[in-house]
Amino acid sequence: MKFSHAVTGAAILLALAGCQRTSYSNMNAANSALPPLQAQPVPSVQSGQLPPPGATDPSQFPAAPATATVAAVGTPAAPTTALDVTKESMVGNWRVQSAGTSCDMFLTLTNLGSGSRGGTRGCAGELTAMGSWEVSGKQVVLKDRNGNTIGSLYKTADARFDGSTASGQPVSLSR
Repeated sequence: MKFSHAVTGAAILLALAGCQRTSYSNMNAANSALPPLQAQPVPSVQSGQLPPPGATDPSQFPAAPATATVAAVGTPAAPTTALDVTKESMVGNWRVQSAGTSCDMFLTLTNLGSGSRGGTRGCAGELTAMGSWEVSGKQVVLKDRNGNTIGSLYKTADARFDGSTASGQPVSLSR
């Protein structure tokens, strides 16, 4: 019994020792001993009239980066027979045919970057990197997890989309 009282007493003393006041006055005194910073000279400001827009030498600016257009990544232009497509009609599970293999694609309306979240299961090649998708006009654009276009599809029938990957492999979606 005496041992448990001793342990309890020691625990109380340790708890109270952790509550003692610590003074930071030494640290504040050290900081106040530092001299104030001196003001630094500022160079003079120049004024003048800017040249009119378009009057600058275009060689002084770097070339704008080339934007990857869908046609540049191997996707054909929209066929004249392409049907209208809405984002809502794309949501759900699709069966994918690409490069002689079949796999599944899942499309949601959950935002991811500029598009919506999507993914594949059991696919090969470029489609394994699919992370998002978006509808642009009559075209469904498939993108990787970094937002790069990996393919494009057009609605060719009620539950069918045809197109190609960025490398030119044909891709078909159906339900």
